[in-house]
Amino acid sequence: MIDSHAHLDFPEFDDDRQHLFDEMKHAGIETAIIPGVSPEHWDKQIAVARQFSCPYALGIHPWYCQSDSITLFNDLKGTISRCSHDENLVAIGECGLDKLRKSNWQAQLVQFERQLELAKELELPIILHVVKAHNEMLTLLKHYGLPKGGVIHGFYGGVELANEYIRLGYKLGIGGLILNDRAVKLKKCIASISLNSILIETDSPSMAPANSAETRNTPLVLHSIVKEIANLQKKTSVLISEHAFLNTMQLFDL
Repeated sequence: MIDSHAHLDFPEFDDDRQHLFDEMKHAGIETAIIPGVSPEHWDKQIAVARQFSCPYALGIHPWYCQSDSITLFNDLKGTISRCSHDENLVAIGECGLDKLRKSNWQAQLVQFERQLELAKELELPIILHVVKAHNEMLTLLKHYGLPKGGVIHGFYGGVELANEYIRLGYKLGIGGLILNDRAVKLKKCIASISLNSILIETDSPSMAPANSAETRNTPLVLHSIVKEIANLQKKTSVLISEHAFLNTMQLFDL
């Protein structure tokens, strides 16, 4: 298995990062893709990714978008340029749109379009954060037509929305929300869509399942996510794991 979205560079893992990677290996979790969020995080993120041989992405998360600052985007381009020969740099992101953060909405739009242009120019897939902004997101994805597509991280919508993204060539990142008994719409969606469109993820250390005794999420939750998807699809956990693994390998050219 591969956790397709885990912030294992975050300080929540500083005390036991090596132990966690040992546990992941023992649990059959081969690696995790570490997304980028801001210039303040990139150096440590890259160092952790290299230390543990993890694929990673570089991007500006919508929460970290400043007022229309070309400097911020130039920092991203410069960091990507320095890492251009690193085969573990596999995507642009995490980036996107989040309408719950209204104070910097215009800056989000500007920085996101720049990152879409960059993903298209570099022919890399993109890791997308979308909250309450699916109409705007779909419009922009149709406009830019990224050759490598990408993944809608933390997908929580219904069948109709899922199919709109799938038709555009995007995968759906399914995480701990699927374990929430109240996620009826998401469960119905996952029960019916093609396994070719699903990646599994945790968003560690965030998004711990609702019924978890732990406040810190980790990639070890992947087994529960796979089991729930298998139950919904009426297929085996082995089949779900294999599909998600191959989808991740294909999307990120691993």
